[in-house]
Amino acid sequence: MLENFVDGAGRLTAIPVQRKKRLVVLRWLVEDFQPGRQYEESEVNRVITHRHPDFAALRRYLVDEELMQRRRGVYWRTGSVANVGYDPPAWPEN
Repeated sequence: MLENFVDGAGRLTAIPVQRKKRLVVLRWLVEDFQPGRQYEESEVNRVITHRHPDFAALRRYLVDEELMQRRRGVYWRTGSVANVGYDPPAWPEN
């Protein structure tokens, strides 16, 4: 299902409207965030922008679906989703 929304370059082509499909995309997207690390909002925006330009909507969905948490402008991965993918070679410095 993910291949319907992600192009060959790893960019999200559309944000699914249907919640079930959107959750698949969000679980894929949250893998870009290192577990246990705290991110300023600007860093979160930069990481998400590598995948899709609508970082505000995706950031909100990640928090609403409890894949990330936020407090006082600081975000972190909740740990409710195991990091079963690979760790990108550089965390969001790119």
